[in-house]
Amino acid sequence: MIAAGIDLGGTKIEAQVFDADWNCAEKQRSATPQTYAGLLTAVAAQVSWIEKSYPGLPIGVGAAGLIAPRTGLALTANLPASGKPFPKDLARACGRAITYLNDCRAFALSEAIFGAGRPFRTMVGIVFGTGNGGGVVVDEQLLSPSLGVSGEFGHIYAPAHLVKAYDLPIIQCGCGRMGCIETLVSGQGMSRLAQALTGRSVPPADIATARHNDPQMEKVWQVWCEIVAEQFLAFDYILNPDVIVLGGGLSNISGICNDLSAALQNAQFKDFPIPKLLLAQGGDVSGVRGAAYAAWQEAQNG
Repeated sequence: MIAAGIDLGGTKIEAQVFDADWNCAEKQRSATPQTYAGLLTAVAAQVSWIEKSYPGLPIGVGAAGLIAPRTGLALTANLPASGKPFPKDLARACGRAITYLNDCRAFALSEAIFGAGRPFRTMVGIVFGTGNGGGVVVDEQLLSPSLGVSGEFGHIYAPAHLVKAYDLPIIQCGCGRMGCIETLVSGQGMSRLAQALTGRSVPPADIATARHNDPQMEKVWQVWCEIVAEQFLAFDYILNPDVIVLGGGLSNISGICNDLSAALQNAQFKDFPIPKLLLAQGGDVSGVRGAAYAAWQEAQNG
């Protein structure tokens, strides 16, 4: 075996062990505890399961949230770890060193090395689900340290001209700031758009299904695509990536790449190209494989 990864989410903790071809050879899942002490114990149990069969194997943990570089304290929305020195306590609980990174950065790294971004030099990976984040990979390396904020795409501001044009709500994001684009483009954000534009609270899956025969849902989808296109346009203005790779639950909506490409081209300067948009190839394994790869990479670099 070459490395192991642990995907630490709000409801589940899944450990996977990867062989030399980076295929999942073994995996184990447990529920995510709702206390900090329980969380440390549960992750340590997964590490112990890996260590029992593969002592010293590089192990990476991909988790939602951020770690402040100066203090080492966590900022998390769906894990009971905010304000705690989580990576430090986790290493102590596990009795060994681990590699810790944001789950969306892990997703981006996995897609750049093994997935849809593999043929390209510069890739932005972005997740549309409960939240909205990702990472930037250039020449198979994350653009910033794994504990930095690069990739917190959901916390740039929503485009003012579209907020005004469609009279959209400006609300407080889970991060504490007002008007983050995540509040409009996440799964909950898409439903929020439906409420604002039609007066109906509609789940994203129903919006996706109804958009072909319900003019109101077609409008919701159009506005969602316009807002996301502005986010992607910012990526292009700053990075000019070769490709943007989409993941998360909303990426499963049929035709999403074509519709977003059309919206992005419409927003782009006339006669200028846009980045290629592709769906992630790794599925549920992508983030945990990215965490494992980061651990393997760290071990190789000493």
